[in-house]
Amino acid sequence: MHVSEFDYDLPAELIAQHPLPARDASRMMVVLRKEGRIINSRFSEFPGYLQKGDVLILNNTKVIPAKVWGMKDGKEVEFLFLREREKGVWEVLCRPAKKIKAGDRITFAPGFEGKVVESCEEGRRILKFSPPDVLDRLREVGFAPLPPYIKRKKANMDLRPEDLERYQTVFAEKEGAIAAPTAGLHFTPQILGLIRNKGVEIEQIALQVGLATFQPMRVERIEEHKMLEETYRISKRAAKAVNQAKMESRPVVAVGTTVVRTLESAYLLGSDRDSERQKDRSSSPALKPGGKVRISRNIGGIRPGTNSTSLFIYPGFEFQVVDKLLTNFHLPQSTLLMLVSAFAGQDLILHAYKEAVRERYRFFSYGDCMLIL
Repeated sequence: MHVSEFDYDLPAELIAQHPLPARDASRMMVVLRKEGRIINSRFSEFPGYLQKGDVLILNNTKVIPAKVWGMKDGKEVEFLFLREREKGVWEVLCRPAKKIKAGDRITFAPGFEGKVVESCEEGRRILKFSPPDVLDRLREVGFAPLPPYIKRKKANMDLRPEDLERYQTVFAEKEGAIAAPTAGLHFTPQILGLIRNKGVEIEQIALQVGLATFQPMRVERIEEHKMLEETYRISKRAAKAVNQAKMESRPVVAVGTTVVRTLESAYLLGSDRDSERQKDRSSSPALKPGGKVRISRNIGGIRPGTNSTSLFIYPGFEFQVVDKLLTNFHLPQSTLLMLVSAFAGQDLILHAYKEAVRERYRFFSYGDCMLIL
């Protein structure tokens, strides 16, 4: 399949630049796969689409204030702190990267300085800090790592508090992500309470959203794309809840594509089928509009624990765990659009996106959402 098959036209004014005043005020497009039908709804109606016994899985990863500007020889350079490799040693992404070389010292704030100890590919650098309390300093001076399609003036202090609060789910706990699991941004404590009161089980996993989620496609054929790794953690409790639901044919509802990748990766790991599935996923038949995701009712179970995944889901993938999906709208030609196309059928999803443009939905991280049933 070619990357160009996952393109669509999007007017720039539909890209949400700010969150709505209320988290749960977003619109929600409901896509019914079996019927090939679309319903325009509101996220406030989301609990009504769940039933007693459903298992709702959230990604409770917490976004760090990862964006900060550093000074080198009197010139400002933008840095995105990706992950801590060891105490006081961080992998960062810098722009423009060509100005930053091994041996350079970067000043981010008084008493917050790092030395470049290694240059890596694609604008990444390794910095060593002393003292090593980098996260504490980022909390003081860092900004929310908003994606580039959300336009902000450099180091905009007026919008910093709002973005730090709203580019974060209300259930965020596990610090380490450089992007929010945006489908979770719509939830409020009140909505979660309504869901629990219906008898829906709510469980949490953590996938530390990294560069893989936003990795651009640099190939023409999607089968040639290689995903970067991201780390996830599934508790024994969450794994037990999912496995029990699958054995009893109760739906597992994923909130966001990160949850989908985590659960499906954990299944592949638990069933020792990872290498087999990665060999020739492209030979599997793509789902048709209104088609049914193939679910193995004799599932061996997802495996709890901390692991990493580079799973790339695109049409032809056979889902084993996830039955329903709440997700935001995704960029053209992105791996996330390919994932939802695999889940609901490429033709149906592209039709739904055209409908969303016609109905003036708000797109991307601060935008509206889609529920695929």
